[in-house]
Amino acid sequence: MAWRGRLSMKWAQTECFRWKNTTSRSSKLSPCHQQKCGFRREAKRPDTKKGDVTQEKGSTSPLEGGISRPPPPPPPPPRAPRPKLFKPLMFTVGFTGCSFAAAAILQYETLKSRVQMAKDEEVSAKFLEGSQDMAYWHDWWNQLTAFQRQVILVMSMMDDFWSSLSEGQKTVTGIIAVNAAVLCCWRIPSLQRSMIKYFTSNPATKKQCLPMVLSSFSHYSIIHMMANMYVLWTFSSEIVSLLGREQFLAVYLSAGVISNMVSYLCKTTSGQLYPSLGASGAVMAVLAAICTKVPEAKLGIIFLPMITFTAGSALKALIAMDTAGLLFGWRLFDHAAHLGGALFGVWYVLYGHKLIWRKREPLVKLWHDMRSPGGGSKSGGGPRIGGGGGGGGPQ
Repeated sequence: MAWRGRLSMKWAQTECFRWKNTTSRSSKLSPCHQQKCGFRREAKRPDTKKGDVTQEKGSTSPLEGGISRPPPPPPPPPRAPRPKLFKPLMFTVGFTGCSFAAAAILQYETLKSRVQMAKDEEVSAKFLEGSQDMAYWHDWWNQLTAFQRQVILVMSMMDDFWSSLSEGQKTVTGIIAVNAAVLCCWRIPSLQRSMIKYFTSNPATKKQCLPMVLSSFSHYSIIHMMANMYVLWTFSSEIVSLLGREQFLAVYLSAGVISNMVSYLCKTTSGQLYPSLGASGAVMAVLAAICTKVPEAKLGIIFLPMITFTAGSALKALIAMDTAGLLFGWRLFDHAAHLGGALFGVWYVLYGHKLIWRKREPLVKLWHDMRSPGGGSKSGGGPRIGGGGGGGGPQ
């Protein structure tokens, strides 16, 4: 233990002597020499971290002369690609063909049901003849309550009003009811997103095909709907007597889709991709068909009855106005849809009826054979629909 104590004492004295020598040497250094050494040590340290360097590069630092560097301009927004119209075009062709095929089959079924109904009425009239007299109905009426009598009277008045309408007005009543129901749906806040998605036609959206049909029954403004439905009601009797109920429905639905297709083409070409809605394209087709078939008919304005003009002049004025609106880029109406509907109505009366409707007999025969196998060999298989009959048409 003594050896270890002596060794530790010698080591302590030696270390103390060395520390004194070091202190005396360092005291001889001048302050300037310490400051220089301090700057040299700071120069050896790294300046900033990588994140700080990136931040300094991104920040705008003033240049010599006090002029600051302007920030770089923002990159231009990506250009939206033009929508593809192959799918809507195929939908337009397919929907038009299916509309006329369904109209031909519906006409066949209507004629067949009318023939059967006439036979049933004849049999029932013979059965009821002389079996019941006025005393029976008088007793039956007296057994009813006051409320039941009122309901029967109201239903009788509605039946008389419905019977007073023409075939065209009855057909158009259903179209007006559908447009009124869609107008009411626009007033429901929870349905706004669905209405914009399915009841407005826009080539830039994902849903391109179905809105081409539904937007033809869609109106957001009450005035817009009343104007279109008034024109449709005014010419309903003439167009249905000219084409027939089934053919009119096929023309009306096809005109709505075709007018939207023309609107798609013009919107894509001009780059103005905005939504549109309304039955104006289909109504323009009806108006153009009547004006083409009867160009000398006298027309007037509801608020200005003293002003009259011919149907041919009215059609030319409407086509000229829509053409000007399309060329000058007017945004008040969808002039492309108006123009497409009017041109389709003119084409159908002049050429389309002969190319489409008069060649429906093979389809009707095929449907008749499918409905009643072997019916073609029987004498009373069903009504025969010729190429030009069954519902009329422009001759």
